[in-house]
Amino acid sequence: MSARSPAILFALVAMGLDALSVGMIIPVVPQLVSSMAGADPRLASRMLSVMMSVFAVAQLFAAPVLGGLSDRFGRRKVILISITGMAFDFMLMGWAPRLSWLVVARVLGGLTAASVVSVNAYIADVTPPEKRAQRFGLVGATIGGAFVLGPAVGGWLGAISLRLPFWVAAGLCVLNLLYGLLVLPESLPPERRRAFDWTRANPFSSAKSLLSSPDLTRLGICWFLTWFGMGAFPVAFLLSANLRFGWASAQNGMAIALVGFTQVIVQAFLARRVVVAVGEVQSARLGYCFTAFATLVYALADHGWMIWCACVISGCGSLTMPAIRAMVSSMATANRQGEAQGALSAMEGVAAIVAPLVAGEIFVHFSTHAFFYLPGAPFLLTAAVSLLAVWLMGRVTFMRARRV
Repeated sequence: MSARSPAILFALVAMGLDALSVGMIIPVVPQLVSSMAGADPRLASRMLSVMMSVFAVAQLFAAPVLGGLSDRFGRRKVILISITGMAFDFMLMGWAPRLSWLVVARVLGGLTAASVVSVNAYIADVTPPEKRAQRFGLVGATIGGAFVLGPAVGGWLGAISLRLPFWVAAGLCVLNLLYGLLVLPESLPPERRRAFDWTRANPFSSAKSLLSSPDLTRLGICWFLTWFGMGAFPVAFLLSANLRFGWASAQNGMAIALVGFTQVIVQAFLARRVVVAVGEVQSARLGYCFTAFATLVYALADHGWMIWCACVISGCGSLTMPAIRAMVSSMATANRQGEAQGALSAMEGVAAIVAPLVAGEIFVHFSTHAFFYLPGAPFLLTAAVSLLAVWLMGRVTFMRARRV
């Protein structure tokens, strides 16, 4: 394992810079869309939902292709392509004179936003199955750490200029690209590669790999529910916090940073111990319980301090994702790790298409002309799907058998 440790470090740094650049734009995107949409909150909410959905559609179809290409040509090339696409995405958003250009930029970003798929396959390449939950937890902790700094810096830069965070994010992507070109080694040797198959390189065929066993099907559905619930966050949190508490980019950035900080603590110091103590299945269920409780608080909070408390609880929900990734990875063969991670991304992509549109419409309805005024209503949906995932995870049997 020690011989592979530098490779893990390189992958984590690449992912960290990637997440940092994304985190920087989160607090300012709603304000940028609102400023370009005029004084119409319904148009701003719907355009934000459309931007998130077109990104997800592009990612849905691109992720299986890039995942398959990483199984054929290696992880390094695909990671570098993804980083390059993100750099152009941020530059286009920083320049965009109209809302339509923001949509175009999000399509470009979605087409190349497969670095998570490739990095997770990279991690699986260099990690034995029994340690993958721990390593995927390190990925989550790295992303969480980037989200501590990214939104806070992005909110501060956004207070200077709404366009500035996009250009700084593009610069970080360029640094990430240079780092990968100079340092990042390849993790998949030629003898472990497989031929690229177009019949499997689409979201529908890729997702079929999750139907090969009842347990994989349950894990795939849970992964879908995870991201369906998370799809409500950018629309519901950022817009409802502004409406309920008057929060601007600085406060939103600090709140998201608090979630990220909690994720770092949980995934860097607690996740491995929880998995060892109770196993991947129960770790995932515990994460879903934290998420359900936090989103109920988000939905019903009538004071700002309640949101800060919910942010800490929400960060504890990060126990879920490394546990599910580790379980799916353990069920995949060595030469299909990219396909397995691509299948998860396909489910994630479908959820990311639907969730922002649903959450946006719920927000508009309950914040403008509903009989019952509740801007946090989209979070009730997240709580419901999290509780459904708790039940589904309780029916996963493979990992229990392996643990015994």
